Amino acid sequence: MKRLSILMIFIAPFICHISYAQGDQSAMIENKVANIEAQVIEWRRDLHEHPELSNREFETAKKVADHLESLGLEVKTGIAHTGVVGVLKGTQEGPVVALRADMDALPVTERVDIPFASKVKSTYLDQEVGVMHACGHDTHVAILMGVASILSSMRDQIPGTVVFIFQPAEEGAPPGEEGGAELMVQEGVLKDYDVDVIFGLHINSMTEVGKIRYKIGGELAAADVFTINVKGKQTHGSMPWGGVDPIVASAQIIMGLQTIISRQTELTKEAAVISVGKFTSGVRNNIIPESAQMIGTIRTLDVGMQEIIHEKIRKTATMIGESAGCDVEVIIDKGVPVTYNDPELTRKMIPTLERSAGAENIIVSKAITGAEDFSFFANEVPGLFFFLGGMPEGQSPMDAAPHHTPDFYIDESGMALGVETLINLTLDYMKLSAKM
Repeated sequence: MKRLSILMIFIAPFICHISYAQGDQSAMIENKVANIEAQVIEWRRDLHEHPELSNREFETAKKVADHLESLGLEVKTGIAHTGVVGVLKGTQEGPVVALRADMDALPVTERVDIPFASKVKSTYLDQEVGVMHACGHDTHVAILMGVASILSSMRDQIPGTVVFIFQPAEEGAPPGEEGGAELMVQEGVLKDYDVDVIFGLHINSMTEVGKIRYKIGGELAAADVFTINVKGKQTHGSMPWGGVDPIVASAQIIMGLQTIISRQTELTKEAAVISVGKFTSGVRNNIIPESAQMIGTIRTLDVGMQEIIHEKIRKTATMIGESAGCDVEVIIDKGVPVTYNDPELTRKMIPTLERSAGAENIIVSKAITGAEDFSFFANEVPGLFFFLGGMPEGQSPMDAAPHHTPDFYIDESGMALGVETLINLTLDYMKLSAKM
């Protein structure tokens, strides 16, 4: 016992020194985040006021590239059309950590009464549309710009390399084009820099400011696109018996698709969704047209269920159409895979999340049927994707406007936590790797 006491007296100063050193760095990071918060909000407001659609993020990419170059980072542009990558090499050897932010906006006309509301118009699927950051990607870009600023000022304290990935077209490339995380991966954005792990976040309008949500394993759904073309026979609207009505058949198909979920899918295993988002047919009130087309999304969290649902969609649409005398073509394009948080990496970084937000503000959530093409990155290297609170404190999630809607709103006071958390995840992972 006496020897142990002497040993403790000898090593205690070193333990205290390590503890104080960690505390000093945390305090320094908190101070740097507080100092840059106003600038991050200013960047976000500028991006929000000037949104750009997928694969068209030209001005956004230029702003990002100019900022990264001003920090002295190695910068590469034009990846997957408009993507930007910045590389920060620390003064010490260590792992390569990638941080990702998506840049694109949506074809949504903003209704939020804020001074920096978007008034941008563009063309989407041959229609004039409003353009809005209705999913919070403007906050993601601004947050990562802030992270780059702070980490570049700490170069001598970084035991490794940080790769900042600013990704276009998370919402999906326009028809006939490639894009997004999938194309960035194909073009070598991870392999070229020998990335070891990747971290990403998503602001959430229905999670309170100051809180973080995550899930180990499958967190977000796979998202596939289906197109169903229904061909009938055109006739005068006053003589429906003279033709074959593709609109009525399509209406029956739409209802039939819903019974795949409500009556034929084992929802106690995993959630699944089929939604028709676009329906096109006809040109005049008194003409039953020759054809109709519906386009929709399929969300699944299980690969086996995904294949079963695809087959049931083909069978249901074809047989309902045939019963009405229509020819039916079903096209299913596999899109975004399940977003999967690597269990080992996630468990390793939970203490970092808790230190950043406070353990009482960390929420372990269930899987959701939203989708994220961050999954393409996380399929290549271990990844951790989390949700950052953006709902005003005290507001009910039931009263918060969902993502992808004209009333989508984010409380900017939650962005500082995003900056701090990404910095902490980066540095903590590097330190943990050095000990292994």
